[in-house]
Amino acid sequence: MQTGLDTILGSAVDNGDVPGVVAMVVDPDGVLYEGAFGERSLGSGAEMTLDTVGAIFSMTKPITGAAAMQLVERGQLDLDAPAGEVCEQLADLQVLEGFSGDGEPILRPANAPVTLRNLLTHTSGFAYDIWNADMARYLDATGTPAPTSGQRAALDVPLMFDPGSQWEYGIGIDWVGQMIEQISGMSLGEYFAENVTGPLGMIDTAFAPTESMTTRAATVHARLPDGRLAPLDLTKPESPEFEPGGGGLHATMIDYSRFIRMILNEGELDGSRVLAPQTVALMAQNHMGELRVRPLPTQAAAYSRDAEFFPGSPKSWGLSFQVNEEQTFTGRPPGTLMWAGLANSYFWIDPTNGIGGCYLSQIFPFVDPHTLGTFLAFETGVYASHQG
Repeated sequence: MQTGLDTILGSAVDNGDVPGVVAMVVDPDGVLYEGAFGERSLGSGAEMTLDTVGAIFSMTKPITGAAAMQLVERGQLDLDAPAGEVCEQLADLQVLEGFSGDGEPILRPANAPVTLRNLLTHTSGFAYDIWNADMARYLDATGTPAPTSGQRAALDVPLMFDPGSQWEYGIGIDWVGQMIEQISGMSLGEYFAENVTGPLGMIDTAFAPTESMTTRAATVHARLPDGRLAPLDLTKPESPEFEPGGGGLHATMIDYSRFIRMILNEGELDGSRVLAPQTVALMAQNHMGELRVRPLPTQAAAYSRDAEFFPGSPKSWGLSFQVNEEQTFTGRPPGTLMWAGLANSYFWIDPTNGIGGCYLSQIFPFVDPHTLGTFLAFETGVYASHQG
């Protein structure tokens, strides 16, 4: 396995597909593969290492989901109770019907309350402006800040459809983070450290990177029109007003592989139990019925291309994971869990074969074909070795 996967990742750096990459493969008992290639920032001479820190964006979501499910286990949250019982801002949500002739949003009351299950499965009606034209138009028309602003007001937006009627990727899990804070009386980062990342030994996972993490951080790069990569100087909110459970964490793949191993071990790792086995099994099931994941058409080409993994293959959603409904060309079987981060980080968890992997690159736009292709080749190589 080592030589073949090293070749895939090393060649991607040599070909200019990625500036640097870290990837790991694990099973319940430990690490099967680890590799780091390239530079943290092109031209810097700083080598990518296994302990390189990256912005993992939406790979934050499953960690928030695990935290919420702890509170479900404890009877402090209910998957199907109105979420407005916990966060009053969710009590009387409006649905965006369209826009008037002068561009004003037309709103109506939602026909059902949003639940925690809706929020965790992206069936709440909340959307992201990056992939929803009406959401982008609403933000522009009202002056509402975007989710990346760090402003709490970014969460106070209408739904794009009635809860439970469709699937669309959105800010729902940011709201789950708000519910966790409301119930626990802690900030989301504090809750994670005490209940999830801390017990799992994820020492380099945080919303606000420590000084040590900052010295090991990779730079986000942009794919230029001619195919070259250039480091980006991203402006981050100086004093964010909330910790986004939908996408705010920085982490190493060493840490994320420990989260994957916890799921593979049915909620436990190295003597620390963070979830009950039946909870992990519940999280891995389809919770959106006959609905299926839809393609995400980009509204912001600098940040994302049109996005869908394994186009043409049906995919559902568990309690914070995408679930493959059939075998994929890479070798993963039905029931495999996955998701990704906006700067092209990826993971998968395969309970059937007892393996999982994670992959970190730092490139915009999302689903850049060069780095996504590298990840898919990496996963294919893992299954070829595992089954060989």
